[in-house]
Amino acid sequence: MAICATCGNDYDKAFTVSWNGLTETFDSLECAAVRVAPECAACGCRILGHGVETSGIMYCCAHCARQSGHPTMVDRHSVMDA
Repeated sequence: MAICATCGNDYDKAFTVSWNGLTETFDSLECAAVRVAPECAACGCRILGHGVETSGIMYCCAHCARQSGHPTMVDRHSVMDA
C-alpha cells in the first residue's frame, strides 16, 4: 500500500503523478488536483481544464479574468475569428 501525499491515507489503489520533475503518490484524483492543479487567482477553484492566462496569472475562466481587471478576455474565439 502507499501513502497519499495530500491526505496521508494508506491506500492499496494509490497511483503516482509526475510533473515539473516531481513525483508523488495520491489515493484519488481529488487529492492529486489539490496538490498539482493551479488555483484560479480570482475565485480560488482548482483549474482542471484549459483555464485562461493573462499577464502570467491563471484564471479558471474568462469571467474570473474579466472580474479581475482584464476586460477583453474570452474563453474561446468563434471559428470565424480564427
